[in-house]
Amino acid sequence: MSLTKKEILDILQGINIPGENKNLIHFDVLKNLSIKDKDIKIQFLIKNPTLQFRQKIKFQINDFIQKKSPGSKLDIDFIINNSKASSEKSKKTISGIKNIIAIASGKGGVGKSTVSSNLAVSLSMLGKNVGLIDADIYGPSMPIMFDVEKEKPVVSNIKGSSLIEPVVSYGVKLLSIGFFSKPSDAIVWRGPMASKALNQMIHQANWGDLDYLIIDLPPGTGDIHLTLVQSLPLTGAIIVTTPQPISLIDAKKAAAMFKMKNINVPVIGMVENMSWFSPEDNPNKKYYIFGKAGGENLSKDLEIPLLSNFPLIESVRESSDVGRPAALQSNKTSKMFKDFAERVIEKTNERNENLNKTKRVKITHTKGCS
Repeated sequence: MSLTKKEILDILQGINIPGENKNLIHFDVLKNLSIKDKDIKIQFLIKNPTLQFRQKIKFQINDFIQKKSPGSKLDIDFIINNSKASSEKSKKTISGIKNIIAIASGKGGVGKSTVSSNLAVSLSMLGKNVGLIDADIYGPSMPIMFDVEKEKPVVSNIKGSSLIEPVVSYGVKLLSIGFFSKPSDAIVWRGPMASKALNQMIHQANWGDLDYLIIDLPPGTGDIHLTLVQSLPLTGAIIVTTPQPISLIDAKKAAAMFKMKNINVPVIGMVENMSWFSPEDNPNKKYYIFGKAGGENLSKDLEIPLLSNFPLIESVRESSDVGRPAALQSNKTSKMFKDFAERVIEKTNERNENLNKTKRVKITHTKGCS
């Protein structure tokens, strides 16, 4: 009986690389896995693997394979990491992406990931080819929101380059750091490691031709944000906020970051989330739990279009938790997200008609951005 890729990926996930916070299915480690009958070939890209480490890995994997599928032949190849050469090849992987939209917020807990996931699904339902990167390295949520927690992306050889194949769910191509770590594991990385992980999901993935690549950013204005604007020519950014003053202050900072002279990414719109709550037994009554019209007023102050007001709806939260985005529902909620997606398309087209293409940011050690 031949083994499946999933069975082999499961054993690789349980083997950690000494001195690194990675296992053998990490996206910059596993470069190729092929199974033909009982012939199994695995290729790893590892910095300076010792002979002892290589022998240990071969023994562990072969022992597992022989127990599951006696008589199988295992071929493991270790490649020394040459990051500079792979980086040059990887930049070609985004050439087929027409629009790259970052979804940002200054403050956590405002529903940015919910907005990102439903925007991606709505764009796909409107006939667009869509990708989504979960760039919230320390708190990835997209595997849950798209019901793909148990998926493990495979690596394919595309024209001589080893590229990660995004997981496809509800018509959206998806990558998240959550695919490469256990749900219970804390990701304790310094800025450079987190930035490297983001770059690999961007440049070492087989995105193919996309109309939109949506990037769900972590809250704040830190390393991940700087890495993004240095790595990609963003088409634009969308700021998500709630109406409450403490959220508006941070949303203003997020918008200011994109408008900085040496970043200069167009902010194509703003979303006010959790604008009000209407109980089921009295749908015409609105309770402004987090304040009223805060996002609308901020959009006027910053001269940024307000793309949508999303009320606080229990079914939207429930849909996210069970891995079926609310945009898939056939009701007013799904129409709300469809209207939002159409506004995003409209504002993206306006931006492309009236502004030059954004360039990657070359950040030096200047004040406020180093």
